Amino acid sequence: MSIQTIEGIVEQGQIKLVSDIRLPEKTKVFVVVPETNDESKVHIHSPRFKNPSDAEYFKMEIVEEKFDNNFG
Repeated sequence: MSIQTIEGIVEQGQIKLVSDIRLPEKTKVFVVVPETNDESKVHIHSPRFKNPSDAEYFKMEIVEEKFDNNFG
């Protein structure tokens, strides 16, 4: 197995090769991602209430119902 290193970048979720090289369909490739700056990482935060006191409107009440399996 021979190994060739080709540089590429990610654009709109797809890897674009920097050089004008064409690879045959179904070519097996390995992607190595070098370290990136922490600034480029995306952070998704949990939603928060604008007013924490609004949380009381979302309290859950659990009600258990008992069923009678004797139908008479």
